Amino acid sequence: MNNEVKIAVAEPAPFGLFGLAVICFVASTQKLGITTGVSGLMPWAVFLGGIAQFTACIMEFKKDNVFGATVFGAFGLFWIAVACVWGVSVGIFGENMQKTLDMKQFGVVCLGYLFLVGPLTFGAAEAHKVLFLIFFAVDVLLIAMALNYFGIAPKETQLLAGISELAAALLGFYGCTAGILNKNLGRVVLPVGKPFGIFKK
Repeated sequence: MNNEVKIAVAEPAPFGLFGLAVICFVASTQKLGITTGVSGLMPWAVFLGGIAQFTACIMEFKKDNVFGATVFGAFGLFWIAVACVWGVSVGIFGENMQKTLDMKQFGVVCLGYLFLVGPLTFGAAEAHKVLFLIFFAVDVLLIAMALNYFGIAPKETQLLAGISELAAALLGFYGCTAGILNKNLGRVVLPVGKPFGIFKK
């Protein structure tokens, strides 16, 4: 006789999307020249970009959602690593590390993440349209950041990165709010769009 009690796990995606939205929102202001420096970004990168998304990752694994768990986990760790890079850039880890920091390596990381996010964009298209648009904005962001850190058209690619990151943030806020209200009110208050129905059989 199986006496195992299954505990229902709430949908973690809105919480993860909120973490993504907040850090992208504040980081985009730096790229767009609205704010300056990275010291004020680091706490939000660690706690919202990192811990919030990684918590959502763990909950997605419990729900047997490999797609959501992989994405939230990958980007949760991404933002913690970004905070570390920023820490190096402002000298938190010592002058030697600050002097030897090569941001082209960050560009390589952006390409590495593009290898993940690019293909998964097709999967997002079969979830809902808001998620697809978030993934598309992140694709553009990663490409722009990679080009920027490689020194290719730095002004233009920084602007493109800022715009795409802002778009990802605003879409993330919308997706987060839709996920909460639609569940809480038991009806569609904020539509997220039906799946494209192109790639999934």
